[in-house]
Amino acid sequence: MKHLLSALLAIALMHTGFSHAQSNDAPAWDAALEAAISQRSDEQRARDAYRHPAATLAFFQVEPGMTVAEVLPGGGWYTRILANYLGSDGTLYGVNYADDMWPLLSYASEEWIAQRIAATAAFPDQVAEFTDNGISAAGFTFKTVPEKATGEVDRVLLIRALHNLSRFESEAGTFTQAMQAIHSMLKDNGMVGVVQHRAPESVSDASAAGERGYLKQSAVIAQFEEAGFELVASSEINANPADQPGEEGIVWRLPPSLRTSGDNPELREAMLAVGESDRMTLLFRKAGY
Repeated sequence: MKHLLSALLAIALMHTGFSHAQSNDAPAWDAALEAAISQRSDEQRARDAYRHPAATLAFFQVEPGMTVAEVLPGGGWYTRILANYLGSDGTLYGVNYADDMWPLLSYASEEWIAQRIAATAAFPDQVAEFTDNGISAAGFTFKTVPEKATGEVDRVLLIRALHNLSRFESEAGTFTQAMQAIHSMLKDNGMVGVVQHRAPESVSDASAAGERGYLKQSAVIAQFEEAGFELVASSEINANPADQPGEEGIVWRLPPSLRTSGDNPELREAMLAVGESDRMTLLFRKAGY
């Protein structure tokens, strides 16, 4: 396993493009990251081929002992890795949408919304299920950032978490509010790591506004720059050229959701052959630092 993980990271980093603002040295690969990734179950590791957690966290320059805010931790796929990797000297925050954003989702029932809201407060308990290393943990929303997190966060990770923030920006200012919260959380030298379903630049802006799960990479970069961030580097670590959604394709047609396949085995096999979505991987920092 050790040699396989190291080889996968080396291959991924060969495709990593750094801007002039960052050294061309490969991101650090340490035993703690290797251990946090390798100790998971076979079921959890099954998605590594598409999510590339080792290469992604190395690209984001996440290190043990850091204070990291994970946006939309959900079931904890990345939380489990981060909690064990950051270690007893680290801090892990689980940051969710503002409570009043959940009802904007058309499929959100009252019960489901209540579960999402409850999950925010329960984040420390989730972390405790994944590790007993004594890491500090807390959960809050973009509208309830505590004073202890203001100006104290080394990394904010938005992994497949941007499309709904962008989708409801014109209606409720959700992206703007989230960026303001992120800006306030970060240390002056802190950075934001983004992994997001990527729409081809050739599709219409309306098609890539977030409702289908996809955003254009150029649009994401422009949004971050407008919000007071600058691009440090981009990478193709999580790229999948086989995913070409066009104007109508939704990201949930692909695995693991396979939402549009239904009882059509041929369509299901076709979507499985494509694999998980094409994803941009971007690293930002506060502008001027």
